[in-house]
Amino acid sequence: MNVGDLVVRKSYGGDVAFRVEDLRSNLAVIKGTEFRLLADSPLDDLVRVPYAPFNEKTQKAHIRANESLSRLQRHREELTERTQANLGGEWPMAEQPSYFEVPGKVLHLDGDINYLKKSLNLYQQLRVPVEGHYVNEAGMADALYRLLPRVRPDIVVITGHDGVLKHRPNNDLYNLNSYKNSQNFVSAIQVARQYERHYDTLTIIAGACQSHFEALLQAGANFASSPGRILIHALDPVYVAAKASFTSVRETINMMDVLHNTISGAQGVGGIETRGSYRIGLPRLNDLSQLKVTPSVM
Repeated sequence: MNVGDLVVRKSYGGDVAFRVEDLRSNLAVIKGTEFRLLADSPLDDLVRVPYAPFNEKTQKAHIRANESLSRLQRHREELTERTQANLGGEWPMAEQPSYFEVPGKVLHLDGDINYLKKSLNLYQQLRVPVEGHYVNEAGMADALYRLLPRVRPDIVVITGHDGVLKHRPNNDLYNLNSYKNSQNFVSAIQVARQYERHYDTLTIIAGACQSHFEALLQAGANFASSPGRILIHALDPVYVAAKASFTSVRETINMMDVLHNTISGAQGVGGIETRGSYRIGLPRLNDLSQLKVTPSVM
């Protein structure tokens, strides 16, 4: 067994694919390839596989991911139609101006470099302005302390890997020590909320698989995982961030869309009522390379 090997766990029926992240004596630290799960496993419970199993769980996740992307694209089209209709009702037909868009800017911190790359590709596809950084979960609070004043985002995504510990204190799910990285996410949220206390000025999306949902909300997150302590898909945080980025500042983010249209569903991601970050500007920005201007200063 080597670091980087693709493996499945025999004891779980080989239902989820992992990459070996680290080897420690007779244990391997493994990270999910589709789901934001961090776990450790005895080496004798792991089987190397040439490719990720395409079982019912993976198939459903792919279908839900495609459906979620389609919904986001439809939401964009509906937003454009509403904006044009609103402008049309306020201006004479001959004077109707073109507008420019200012979607909310995302700062995305991810504890997994491969998930970060997938996320950035999806942001680009959806035309969401984003700056992404690969940061180990334990270093996210310090990274946000440095990055927030420079980037000045509208939306912060704090994600990576997490999981409920098998040998947790008194089997207590309320205890942060029962989770691999929830305490790190809490610390990062607290730094972000100290930077901006207003929930509608900075939208915070935090958590990974089986994260302590209640603790993340209490620390100051607008949206978090995982109410049902289930596995969340790698791209669930991106769906919520894109939804926030392209919901008007005059509206609240549609909570039912977040609960039912993320890949993992209502038990994967939840949150509180929050305004969007999308604005329009008038008139449309000019192409300065084509603009004919008479100089006013010699």
